[in-house]
Amino acid sequence: MTEARTAATGSGAGHDEVAPSDLDAWIGRTEERRDTVTAVPMAALAASLDRDEPMPRVGTELPALWHWLYFLPLARQGELGPDGHPKRGGFLPPVPLPRRMWAGSRLVFDRPLRVGDDIARVSRIASIVRKEARSGPLVFVTVQHEIAGPAGTAIHEEHDIVYRDAASTPRRAASPALTSSAPFPPSRRTAPSESSAPLPPSDPTEPIARAGCCDAVFSRVIVPNEVLLFRYSALTFNGHRIHYDRRYATEVEGYPGLVVHGPLIATLLLELLRREQPRATVSRFEFRALRPIFDVHPFTVCGRPDGVGRFALWVRDAEEVLAMRASAEVGQTRST
Repeated sequence: MTEARTAATGSGAGHDEVAPSDLDAWIGRTEERRDTVTAVPMAALAASLDRDEPMPRVGTELPALWHWLYFLPLARQGELGPDGHPKRGGFLPPVPLPRRMWAGSRLVFDRPLRVGDDIARVSRIASIVRKEARSGPLVFVTVQHEIAGPAGTAIHEEHDIVYRDAASTPRRAASPALTSSAPFPPSRRTAPSESSAPLPPSDPTEPIARAGCCDAVFSRVIVPNEVLLFRYSALTFNGHRIHYDRRYATEVEGYPGLVVHGPLIATLLLELLRREQPRATVSRFEFRALRPIFDVHPFTVCGRPDGVGRFALWVRDAEEVLAMRASAEVGQTRST
């Protein structure tokens, strides 16, 4: 079971709401958590991703990004807000904006974690940045995580969280999701184009950009559905109702459907790379969410080589718009 300890360095810790000018008091705040890498969450995520794999045993390596199955936020039921998120305050700053989304991450993988490892994570609020966008005020909070196992530090992660205001008017609901019990059709390889245009900038406050798969070397169509989103919410103990409560997502938040989790989409990008390069080990990975993905339409995860040991990865939605951009570096390959 996850154990947590928070150290406050700023004043006002635990307040439900503070003025934006007071948020800097949370910079430098730290939290320590401990957990154990167990087999069942790994097996459950593999099943959710439709992978036919044996039950992990002690010593089985944890795939890149699957550490998100551990150090879960165990807020008590009475500590949750009406959206299913924990109420403002505690370790994260109480930003007075109602919507909180995972904007992106940058990760370095020094060594693998394995089933049976006792692991520790030290988290620190690194920065709080305010921006004005066309849609209204934004607050970006960057959290640094250092995750260590028995052999020492294994993962360095910077996690960007964006807070924004609620939509002024509900969005018109889109057409219903495609009904499918198999959200992962076979991947396909595509002949690369003659020229490889660079991916658009990663700042989500910039205008949207078109993102066809014309220069993708490999790609995979994902058909999201309620079961997949519910399973991932359960595996990560994420109570945010936009991911599984369709009535709340559409009637209260004004979304056209259920929101596909940002970390799930990032995991699907590395899953695409893992299927394409099954012997490679990921040494670095970064992603930036640019546009939300909803379960009302399929989306496509795409990739191509981008130099020696590097891959460009991205997601396009049903409107051919870039929804996430990412890059990965791979290190030594596993022996067969």
